[in-house]
Amino acid sequence: MQEKLPLGLSSLYSETRMNFRMLSLAAGCMVCSLGLAQSNTDYEAPLTEYGFPDLQGVWNFATSIPMQRPSRYGNQEFLTSEQIEEARARQLAATAAADASAAKLVVDPEAPEAGSDPGGYNDFWFEAAGIGETVRTSLIVYPKNGRYPASKQGVPRQFDTLGEDTPSTRPVRTLVGGIAKDGPEDRGLSERCIVGFNSGPPFTPSLYNNNVQIIQGRDVVVLLTEMIHDARIVPIGNKPDLPNDIRLWSGDSKGWYEGDTLVVETKNFNGLRQPLNYGFVGTNYEVVLTERFTRTSYDAVDYEFTINDSATYADRLTAIVPLTKVAGQIYEYACHEGNYGMVNLLRGQRFEERQETEGSN
Repeated sequence: MQEKLPLGLSSLYSETRMNFRMLSLAAGCMVCSLGLAQSNTDYEAPLTEYGFPDLQGVWNFATSIPMQRPSRYGNQEFLTSEQIEEARARQLAATAAADASAAKLVVDPEAPEAGSDPGGYNDFWFEAAGIGETVRTSLIVYPKNGRYPASKQGVPRQFDTLGEDTPSTRPVRTLVGGIAKDGPEDRGLSERCIVGFNSGPPFTPSLYNNNVQIIQGRDVVVLLTEMIHDARIVPIGNKPDLPNDIRLWSGDSKGWYEGDTLVVETKNFNGLRQPLNYGFVGTNYEVVLTERFTRTSYDAVDYEFTINDSATYADRLTAIVPLTKVAGQIYEYACHEGNYGMVNLLRGQRFEERQETEGSN
């Protein structure tokens, strides 16, 4: 007799397969374990028609490298070949066990057990495996321990969740989930299609749609993210700063070139979300964000960002996210705003409230 697949195991099985892919890539190039950039120090980036380093194209920033470094690695920035092999062996064993279990299971997503939570519907689209050879222990490279700096007392904290709502007060600063269902203002910024949960700035790898298209002109660079199709227009040159009282969701950016690197500085955020998508602290109101794009090979760009936020953190934070060129294009991201998602979410809550009222009478 075949068993039914326990809820959540299908997504765990998928994640196991994706993580195995990443480790297989890493194990196949252990000699390159210091990352793509270090092995291409002699690479000369092509130039645009205006003489700037050519960064144009569609780039993917998905990765299974954690933002924060696991404490067991201390200040170790890269995995050793032995650690890669050990992790690969563990993943092989886990994949074999998942394969054996899956052979006995029947996946029936239309028939969850009575009273159970079927979970998210979109696990199929999760993009957890990176492309490339970098085997860092964390995306954060400063502080040296690869972890978020200490946050200051009293800064706002709200935690994203795909499960139960996390009670808090408006304005909602989370990107996914929400604090209640009294109205759309209680839902996360990504649910409301205001800010994509990985579109930044800065770009931080997340569940899916980890793509950005870079378009360069003589006086401007456009950073078009797939998530909520946000186009950030970056003037190049001596652009005056905005007045302090003008605040924007994605801040106010200006850029310049330093050799082969495009540098983008962004300020004047509106303070209505965290400075890092998964930092869960702060408001980003005082953030000064500096991004650096350096092409290290035909199909690789090192994307480095530094967050200075003295109102939230005791120190600055710097992370490096590998960008990998993809042979494709970005299509329109159709957010559910004005569609059935938000309407049915609120309608379902009103239905449950009516049921509770009728049951108490």
